[in-house]
Amino acid sequence: MSSNRVLEVEGVTKVYGKGDNKTEALRGISFDVLEGEFLGIMGASGSGKTTLLNCIATMIKPSSGRVLLKGKDISAFKGVQLADYRGQEIGYLFQEFELLDNLTARENIILPLSLHGVTGHQAEQGLKELANRLDITDVLDKFPSQMSGGQKQRVAAARALISKPSIVLADEPTGALDSKNSKVLMDKLSAINKEQNKTIVMVTHNANAASYCSRILFIQDGRLFHELRKNIETENSASFYERIVTVMAQLGGGSANVL
Repeated sequence: MSSNRVLEVEGVTKVYGKGDNKTEALRGISFDVLEGEFLGIMGASGSGKTTLLNCIATMIKPSSGRVLLKGKDISAFKGVQLADYRGQEIGYLFQEFELLDNLTARENIILPLSLHGVTGHQAEQGLKELANRLDITDVLDKFPSQMSGGQKQRVAAARALISKPSIVLADEPTGALDSKNSKVLMDKLSAINKEQNKTIVMVTHNANAASYCSRILFIQDGRLFHELRKNIETENSASFYERIVTVMAQLGGGSANVL
């Protein structure tokens, strides 16, 4: 992990509605993400974590504050610049896969490249490398209805990674998976993070998934509540998991409220 800042979130707020119906989803959140970091964002339902991720993804616009990717204010992007950012600078991994049912795994994965004019040998080479890494070579010619949940999510992960984005945003990526497939996915994402220095920001309720992260931000009522850093040199995922669960218990008045 380098000391270069890939992402800077500066005083971001998001307000829905007006007057008595006003809801403050985000209340002035600020943090940086370094190149090669695996950052987790945790909090109870309604804490604002997915709203925050969607502000970074430009799916929604902050009410105030700025989001900068590699020093550029993405909240000011429009038109072609915004489309290029979404298609080339970020990869998005959804909880429910969001694969197109009428396309094969191969077609789903290379779709982002096709939309930006990358075809042929270049696309195939990237596809082959990712398919091997994510163990999905045997499903490339299958449709989503012919795949297991774990295979679908690994195909979705390949789609998020195929354009070699500056940052991968993952929204509850293990939420629709059983524990075995969750572990497979997290092992793969962790390996990609470490071996390719790929920057990942992941929203999760799952303490097991979060234990793969190098740092975790806990959000409560739209504000940063706490931060945990894994000691990469001395701490394993099991002991980091225990620290995560302790903070979650404080966050929600009991871990049962947040897990």
